[in-house]
Amino acid sequence: MKMAKKGLALKLLQEKIGVAADGAFGPNTARAICKHYGWTPERGAHLLGQAAHESGGFQISEENLNYKAETMCRVWPSRFKTVADAAPYAMNPQALADKVYGGRMGNTEPHDGSKFAGKGFIQLTGKDNVRAFAQHIGRDSLVDDPSPIATEFAMESAIYFFEANGLFLIADEGVNEDTIKRITKRVNGGYTGLDERKHETVKIYGWLQ
Repeated sequence: MKMAKKGLALKLLQEKIGVAADGAFGPNTARAICKHYGWTPERGAHLLGQAAHESGGFQISEENLNYKAETMCRVWPSRFKTVADAAPYAMNPQALADKVYGGRMGNTEPHDGSKFAGKGFIQLTGKDNVRAFAQHIGRDSLVDDPSPIATEFAMESAIYFFEANGLFLIADEGVNEDTIKRITKRVNGGYTGLDERKHETVKIYGWLQ
């Protein structure tokens, strides 16, 4: 699995919104993103706060599945009950993606799991989700080659995720502990990284006001 170059998606986004493409996310970039997409400070803070956490500060736009066996046992305990079970997939991202994502989320063909592993600032995953996003933006070619989701469409895929899951409506209720927690649940499926998500969302909200 060839990974998107670190920070490339952010630089492409910065070029699009008309700020210096330095690959660094800060107040100027945050404000320009909000202006470009016409977001309120509340919508911008929630989406950018979640995306900042998911993407390591907008530096990583593709899922990294280069895991040790012990890590796999912690992340997927139902799939890898022992280190020996996980060993064949250790440090082998393609094999691991095919194992954990194959046969679900519309992934029906050999290697669909790795082809449609998470991409974008909020990790769009699975052929079904990629197909829906591709139709949403009028780019059916993304089903054949989803790699642009990790580069030029990294932000658009995050916006699509928020729209499809009703997260902007929650964001409209304000920036507070309750709304951040509810959005985190929808993005993460749980509350992993909740404290950092809160910190990023509140920080960015301060930049946008």
